[in-house]
Amino acid sequence: MQRQYFGTDGIRGRVGIFPITPDFMLRLAHAVGRVLRRTEDHPTVLIGKDTRISGYMLESALESGFNSAGVDVVLLGPLPTPGVAYLTRAQRASLGVVISASHNPFEDNGIKFFSGLGMKLSDAWELEVEGALSEEPIWTEPAALGKTRRLHDAAGRYIEFCKSTFDHALTLKGLKIVVDAAHGAAYEIAPKVFHELGAEVVEIGCAPDGLNINEGVGATHPEALVKAVSVCHADFGVVLDGDADRLLLVDATGRLYNGDELLYLIVADRLARGEKVLGAVGTFMTNLAVEQALAAQGVGFVRASVGDRYVLEELGRNGWSFGGEGSGHLLVLDRQTTGDGLVSALQVLQACLRSGHSLSQWLSPVQLFPQALCNVRLRPGQDWQGNALLVRATQEVQAELGEAGRVLVRASGTESVLRVMVEARDGEQAGRCAERLAVAVRDG
Repeated sequence: MQRQYFGTDGIRGRVGIFPITPDFMLRLAHAVGRVLRRTEDHPTVLIGKDTRISGYMLESALESGFNSAGVDVVLLGPLPTPGVAYLTRAQRASLGVVISASHNPFEDNGIKFFSGLGMKLSDAWELEVEGALSEEPIWTEPAALGKTRRLHDAAGRYIEFCKSTFDHALTLKGLKIVVDAAHGAAYEIAPKVFHELGAEVVEIGCAPDGLNINEGVGATHPEALVKAVSVCHADFGVVLDGDADRLLLVDATGRLYNGDELLYLIVADRLARGEKVLGAVGTFMTNLAVEQALAAQGVGFVRASVGDRYVLEELGRNGWSFGGEGSGHLLVLDRQTTGDGLVSALQVLQACLRSGHSLSQWLSPVQLFPQALCNVRLRPGQDWQGNALLVRATQEVQAELGEAGRVLVRASGTESVLRVMVEARDGEQAGRCAERLAVAVRDG
């Protein structure tokens, strides 16, 4: 069956336009509640959110929908997505709900769910919910309605969890760290985590007003952090996105390190500590230099579709713990069940402290290949997969690149666009080959 509402990371869209409306959210929560009650008499769900002004409206609609289905609700307030995952597990709740559109602008919002184990839910579960959405609501008897309460120390509990993943023998004392929380869910939590571990913290992107999430700051605008690190003469800069499941880092020189590089560093640190790492998972967009550097250390590498959900699924299939995307989604499954920007940052910082190596020293084996990206608008009904000209051009470009490069052509999941990527040691060659493929798409 084809999913109607759920995408690769829950349900997301523009606020006020179906399905991101309060009436649909009430129906959605009621349907989810009915699904939960098929296996549990009196479920409890946790609801957390980021700092968008629309979060208030959607939160109250979800609360009513769950209560109407006989489900108790615990409100967490503003909390990073991984914080909701952690507390769902720690509180032994039936389900965790996050109201967030991650790195999108404030006009957007979305809903995503975590199981009682703090894990992303399966396609089968989402299809079951969509099936319940197509049915008429069945209102619970008044005596069996759900209740709502607030967990007032949710942020504090998550802060303590994050700190517990950092080596107790280490401290951040003596380090100045700039923290950019994208005016998002970690605006209070992120500075406290680093401060309580001893660092001098400089805050940017930590003053949300409901309308400024991700605006000019955060992981989608890391230039603000790069500038702040330089101005403050800081040792590190940590930048998150709106729901704090992404991480990018900046060193004292102003060099920005992406998720591909940080994945390699985390794996290399575990190997240096004598741990066995059989493999790691990236995506089709992961830089080839990372795959080659991991192979040189005897670590297998598998590529999944773009999206941390697919990386997580591939890790589960292989029984591995480490995965990530260049955008900064990092999975460190021996520390957290989902992508967690703060936990990942602490893993990187402790690697530098323990070894005495800088980020650049850790990453000297990884010389990123230039990537040329083209977005080619598709005509209505255009069969790009049956384009013989594109097939021939792709084969010729791959033959030209050999093992020193690769080609990726994929359809966008959100718009009528074909994404063409060519990776090569020579940036000019990559750009020339990408444009050749783009022309083949347009002419085919």
